[in-house]
This record gives sequence, structure tokens and C-alpha cells, in this order.
Amino acid sequence: MAKVVMLLLFLALVVAAEAELKSGPRVAGRAGRRTDAAAPTHLHFYFHDTVSGKSPTAVRVVSPPDATRPMFGMVNVMDDPLTEGPKPGSKPVGQAQGLYMGSDQAQIGFLQAMNLVFTAGPYNGSTLAVLGRNCPLDAVRELPVVGGTGAFRFARGYALLRTHWLDIRTGDATVEYNVYVTH
Repeated sequence: MAKVVMLLLFLALVVAAEAELKSGPRVAGRAGRRTDAAAPTHLHFYFHDTVSGKSPTAVRVVSPPDATRPMFGMVNVMDDPLTEGPKPGSKPVGQAQGLYMGSDQAQIGFLQAMNLVFTAGPYNGSTLAVLGRNCPLDAVRELPVVGGTGAFRFARGYALLRTHWLDIRTGDATVEYNVYVTH
């Protein structure tokens, strides 16, 4: 009799495990309840990096040690506006706060570490943490999203960057961001 009960319990566990596998991926919701995994959230905005003029939004804190490699070793700290449109006067959605440093000896390439701090819209008060390689002369760059806070707690994903406008003389730039995150 004990063998029959054990066999029935084992079969019940197999059936339950099979049903769980067929139901697809699930994640814990905000209140601890289980919900179906959601599609990634898509965010679209523009990043305005101003290094020239009277009110720069990014400042150099370390200059390159070698003039033959004008970007390698440079460190800039930024508090750049994020806007809905490409014009600097477009509706603000947040700030990009962090740093970028010249980390490639062969071409212009940065290690970029920043928080995307949202100050308007449905994600007001939330942040995304981005850390990765940014070669600004490439047509498209991909940087990983490694975390977040608020609505983006446990976020992961990626950001696709495209230069919308660049002033080669000053280094000022407007960059289009398409960010895809699961959270």
C-alpha cells in the first residue's frame, strides 16, 4: 500500500511540473504574487551632451596624459538633459548623470557609466543604470542596461544609441536613445 501511495505522489508531482513548464516563464510581481513575464518596455528620448559654452552639461575632470592620443585617459562627468525630441528646448524627461572616459587607444571609444534619471512621465522618480562601451563615431552603439530603481527595479536590457547631431569643432552632440528593458 505504501508503494502505491508513493507512486501516486510521484505521478502528481510529475503532472504538476509538466503543467508549470507548459505555462511559460513567470516572474514575481511587485506584491510578491506571480504574474506572466511582460514584453520589454521601449523608451525613446534624446540625450544632449554640451561640453562647450558658458553652461556645459559635461565637464572634463581629467585631461589625457598624452597629446598624441587626444581622448585616451580623458574623464568627463555629465549631468546631461534627456528630452522627448531632438531640439534642446523639447519637453524634458530626465537627466543622464555619470561619467565617460577615453578607454580606447586606437579610436575614439569611451567607457560610459551613467544613471538615466527620469523626472517626468510614467517613470518619474525611477532610474536605469547603463554601463558599457560607447564609440561615438559608430553609426549605432549598443550599451547594456544593468539595473534600475523604482519602476525599473531589477531592470535589464539594452540601449541603442544613434548620433542625431554632432559639432566636430566643439564636441557638443545630440544622441537618440532607444532603450529596451524588462523589469
